Amino acid sequence: MRRFAPALPLAIAFSGGADSTALLLACARRWPGRVVAIHVHHGLQSAAEAFAARCEAVCAQQAIALKICRIDARHAPGQSPEDAARQLRYAALIEAAQGPWPALAGPVRSIALAQHADDQVETLLLALSRGAGVAGLAAMPARWGRADLEWHRPLLEVPGPALRDWLVARDQAWVEDPSNADARYTRNRIRARLLPALQQAFPQFRATFARSSRHCAEAAELLVELAEADLAMVGCPPRIAGLQALSRARQANVLRHWLRSVHATTPSAAQLEQLLSQIGVCRTRGHRIHLKMGRGFVRRQGAVLDWYN
Repeated sequence: MRRFAPALPLAIAFSGGADSTALLLACARRWPGRVVAIHVHHGLQSAAEAFAARCEAVCAQQAIALKICRIDARHAPGQSPEDAARQLRYAALIEAAQGPWPALAGPVRSIALAQHADDQVETLLLALSRGAGVAGLAAMPARWGRADLEWHRPLLEVPGPALRDWLVARDQAWVEDPSNADARYTRNRIRARLLPALQQAFPQFRATFARSSRHCAEAAELLVELAEADLAMVGCPPRIAGLQALSRARQANVLRHWLRSVHATTPSAAQLEQLLSQIGVCRTRGHRIHLKMGRGFVRRQGAVLDWYN
């Protein structure tokens, strides 16, 4: 947190929970008059009104400008509830940040989110449980850009209990999300069962897991650079002959990159393996390729691969 140096003014995504309360108060004390708060009201549970009321009370007490964004976070058929809520939450934060803030001398330039070291470990363990590659094992980035805003997670090296201790020492209350105790959610089971066991067996696990995630993030960057170079070589859409000149691992890497960056879809491991096998034996003009791939299909169109949905 001491190294956190965002472009100001700064907006804090403020839920009213312990983590975002600690982040908001710490930033407001460090940059008085340059920090505002945005609360996204999902409307998915009865406690949502209490969250909003708590945010209003804290911000009024601290003289911090607050915007409350009400969204309908219900998911579409076939969409995960978590993904739907996440996408709508980011859209609401962007819209609120870019709107007028009479309390500020200029527009918001940065947004900070309050995920901490325990959240990062949970994300890494979830990725491992799903068999993720290095991009997934990189977990959550500490900084990135989106919609002409800087985005930060300055608490990724801070344990969750330390944030609560900091608030207790300052006699600062917060609200608890009832869903955090729901054992139906895998993340909650990790928090309640695995993190205490890891703490007992490996007291430094937060730091070592974070280091592994940083290594994976570096590896993921290199794979993207290689994929961009290979895509420039094989063409877009990719030529089958050009793909066949690459190793199977580089074929997989460039095809994932093509589908994700050009068509905004991600194939499953089984789908990609099937496509690689078809590319390997595609030696005649009559060889047909037509496979389900992510949200659509990949098919052979003469000398190249095409994707459609």
